[in-house]
Amino acid sequence: MEEIFPGLFRIIVPLPGNPLKEINSYVFTSNERNLVVDTGMNRPACKQVLEPALAELGVDLAKTDFFITHLHADHQGMVAGLLREGSRAYMGEEDASRLKAGTTAHARKTPMGDYAAKSGFPDEELKWALVNHPGFKYGPESVVDYLYAAEGDVFRVGDYTLEVVATPGHTLGHLCLYEPEKKFFLSGDHVLGDITPNIQGMSDDVDPLDLYLKSLKKVMDMEVALCLPGHRSFITDFKKRVLELIEHHRIRANEVLSILEDRWQTAYETASQMTWDIVAKSWDDFPVMQKWFATAEAVSHLIYLENLGLIKREVRNGLIYFTAEGKKRLERDPALPSLTRH
Repeated sequence: MEEIFPGLFRIIVPLPGNPLKEINSYVFTSNERNLVVDTGMNRPACKQVLEPALAELGVDLAKTDFFITHLHADHQGMVAGLLREGSRAYMGEEDASRLKAGTTAHARKTPMGDYAAKSGFPDEELKWALVNHPGFKYGPESVVDYLYAAEGDVFRVGDYTLEVVATPGHTLGHLCLYEPEKKFFLSGDHVLGDITPNIQGMSDDVDPLDLYLKSLKKVMDMEVALCLPGHRSFITDFKKRVLELIEHHRIRANEVLSILEDRWQTAYETASQMTWDIVAKSWDDFPVMQKWFATAEAVSHLIYLENLGLIKREVRNGLIYFTAEGKKRLERDPALPSLTRH
């Protein structure tokens, strides 16, 4: 546990066996009410760190509210167990409504699971994902009746004024918090420093990568002296990191275009040929859940490129295939500042 500013603490909550390794839970303390931003998964290893740390800070849970940046279990898994009479929990409506409706399942019989199957994800692996997805295993112990937070809402805790910034992309309802006087930005999984946020798509209804890139450009010019992300290290050069993330996805999109050049591939096949930062001899050796996340990220890039008119699709025997005719590439946006000049 460390104090970042007076009355603002970071608790590093471990995520054993997860490639993310840990999550940053942020705690604002005051004489009146406290605010916890993100919690960790609903599993003993997380509870054994977060709960004693909150007690050490003298946090009265009955006078504590919870702001959850998005619906993923590593951010909201412990909320239900921490809520007390008098506590309130906040989340973006797009995410909270899905949790309440129970439509976040990554399973064959859900729309997302059905789309994964159409994207070439093998049935046996999909069944395994149903049982072992972190969202199933480590989600909250009961449904949380979230209050909806939205762009422009303000939370005042002690000497801090926290403005809600809507940043859809990583999830449809992803939210961040900005403190304009101290100029710090709690970015959840919108902007990460040591790793790149996973942008998943398992539907034709939305273009998550387009949303994500627009959300990056939205925050790029904010005055941020210190970015406090949901995972890993703090970010001191915020604009540079945002530009790096935008460029990362342009490079990824071009890798997908190269894979699809004059041949038809499913999203699962495309993902198997993309470059991933994971220790495995081959795609066959990838853990099933990492195949899920990789395929979902491939889908998000495929939908993005399709909407730009750079690839096209066909449905054959219930599977969705994509192709790029000839050598096509996504050029860098000339309106963006150069990384070398920044």
